Amino acid sequence: MSTEGSPQSSSTKLTAYDIRARKGGAKLSMVSVYDFPFARLAEEAGIDILLVGDSLGMVVQGHDSTVPVTLNDVVYHTKAVRRGASRTHVVADLPFLTYHIDTGRAIESAGRLLQEGGADSVKLEGGQEIAERAAAIVRAGIPVMGHIGLTPQSAGALGGFKVQGRDVASARRILADAQAIADAGAYAVVLEVIPAELGGMITASVPIPTIGIGAGAACDGQVLVAHDMLGLQERIIGRFAKVYANVGDDVRRAFTSFAEEVRSGSFPDEEHSYSMAKDVLAQLRESSR
Repeated sequence: MSTEGSPQSSSTKLTAYDIRARKGGAKLSMVSVYDFPFARLAEEAGIDILLVGDSLGMVVQGHDSTVPVTLNDVVYHTKAVRRGASRTHVVADLPFLTYHIDTGRAIESAGRLLQEGGADSVKLEGGQEIAERAAAIVRAGIPVMGHIGLTPQSAGALGGFKVQGRDVASARRILADAQAIADAGAYAVVLEVIPAELGGMITASVPIPTIGIGAGAACDGQVLVAHDMLGLQERIIGRFAKVYANVGDDVRRAFTSFAEEVRSGSFPDEEHSYSMAKDVLAQLRESSR
């Protein structure tokens, strides 16, 4: 495995080729963001990859799953993220049923995320069953990131949001899924909510970087949702979601203080108001008599 590669600089955007070359090298950081301000802050912090995930359905839109998210939704949010992070590699999720029906629609959907949304690559969920679809998108010149293990779009069929690959049969299937996605030409693959030991086995067995979310420390990189990291979510799906700051508490306090000051009349005060020149005010009052 290559040991080349170094953390992203503030002036260089990683390409899919660059990310693939980081296999076995400097660990990759990826954060799911959905808007301009968070994208700008993530880029300033030196995050390697930004993911516009269909998790926006649960995080931003308030749905109970990712299934209701449309391609137009992802295009919209990808545009905002791209405006906030022009120097960072942006991956956009292909939502439910945008690549499952036929190859033509899959390529067209992926193309829209690049052409209209400004994404650098696309991500799609699934393993062996969608490998040929992924390969077709790659052949069309669109970089593809895979996503296996717990796949939220099919969480209902998997028994809900729970750890995958804990028995021999399912672990072997996920190993085969990883190989199929790598063989399809993907430049990286997300491993979600699987045992750390299995995450390590997959990382050692495929030639492309693995990006874990609840898949152990052996992966070539890690991804978290910004809102989870910042304490902005009331519902945390898994133990993997480490909270680095309780921004939600600060936001709640700010809103409470604002409401109290408005009710009491203490806001706005003179400092937060504009004034009119005294002679202009006098003329206005005179003309209003």
